[in-house]
Amino acid sequence: MAVRPSWEGHLRLSLVTCPVALYPAITEAETVRFNLINPQTNNRVKMKTVDAGTGEELSRGDLVKGFEIAKGEYVLLDKDDFASVKLESTRTIDIEKFVPRASIDRLYWDTPYHLVPGGKTGIEAFAVIREAMEQKKMVAIGRLVISTRERICAIEIEDNGLVLTTLRTADEVRAMDQIPSPDLPKPDKRMLEIAEKIIDQQSGDFDPSEFTDRYEDALRALIDEKKKGHKPVRPAKPANDDKVIDLMEALRNSLKGKSGNPDAQGAHRPTPAKDRRAGNKKPTGRRAA
Repeated sequence: MAVRPSWEGHLRLSLVTCPVALYPAITEAETVRFNLINPQTNNRVKMKTVDAGTGEELSRGDLVKGFEIAKGEYVLLDKDDFASVKLESTRTIDIEKFVPRASIDRLYWDTPYHLVPGGKTGIEAFAVIREAMEQKKMVAIGRLVISTRERICAIEIEDNGLVLTTLRTADEVRAMDQIPSPDLPKPDKRMLEIAEKIIDQQSGDFDPSEFTDRYEDALRALIDEKKKGHKPVRPAKPANDDKVIDLMEALRNSLKGKSGNPDAQGAHRPTPAKDRRAGNKKPTGRRAA
């Protein structure tokens, strides 16, 4: 199935503009999804919209949205209210500044899109902007309107195009100092040396094909077995891992690996998984997160 752009408009750098299109860089097409079913009739279940106070069934078209300001007290907003604050969709991605990528904390990165030329017109301008960013090794910061909401975005080099990632705002990111955390002790030098050797032993490049969603795989396997009329087998209860351990001994055993051989490189590396989607190619040129 051909992938359709989720947004089309223009990329603007000062007085230079070019038509562009955004394509989702991620997909949930392979995610297992379920419907609620009445097991007595094998029919799907429909949800009703009911007034919580009177029990009266209502039409969704007659409802408005409300913001709770106190217990049971709401400020009501209708379509006209939302229209009054709707941002004009200029269909333009305005580049406002350029920053080093390392200056953007990874907690702010949100949803990625492939950003490509929207046609032959303006393709030269797109190439110039992209090459200038490549030469300067900088990330462009801009704004665009998606589904009536303005989003801050970062644009960076990827393969023959660009990748645009929407960014979270400061209000959406919880700082580490807001999370309760104990003070860490200074590690024992001998333990630290062993831990560093373990890291060296298990180091390598990231290959996404080595990892799959094991829960999704198990769900698909379960569905296949149920289709055949087989009953699911409950997995064995996992061992209790909260017992006190000798950290030094655990580090030494980890360094040896499962085979007991300290030189067994990659003893704990995951086995590459076979891609269940035919024709799926491993992405190249992805940025480091």
